Amino acid sequence: MKLISNLIEAHIFRESKNGIEFLLLKRSEGQPYPGLWQMVTGKIKSNEKAYQTALREIKEETGLTPVQFWVAPTVNSFYEPIGENICLIPVFAARVESDKIKLSSEHTEYQWVDKSTAQKLLAWEGQRKAVQIIEDYFLSEKSFLHFVEIKI
Repeated sequence: MKLISNLIEAHIFRESKNGIEFLLLKRSEGQPYPGLWQMVTGKIKSNEKAYQTALREIKEETGLTPVQFWVAPTVNSFYEPIGENICLIPVFAARVESDKIKLSSEHTEYQWVDKSTAQKLLAWEGQRKAVQIIEDYFLSEKSFLHFVEIKI
């Protein structure tokens, strides 16, 4: 068994009068996990750093460019039985101001949702936890959560 890290997750959010809204994307029928609601995800190319992949995937999947971008203080993981791998996934948070979404063919729909709705729609516990961590940091100012900002 080996540890691998070849995927990223990027949670896009915007500030609204009611707090924070998260952008969720619905996977197309031709994709793995069709119909699943998710944040931006993607594979790390051999010549990329994980944060570069996250920025590229955000642009490719949504057409958005973040105004601020952070490494979130959490890493998601899952077991891949076919290759006998444990996959570690760095998590990023991206604040945007634009809501002009241009979906790629990987997704059919999008919606801006509050934390509670995001946690109902996201399939995996680690993704729901990441949404909670992001909201805690940005709304509750929990300084013990150390988000590392990456200047873009």
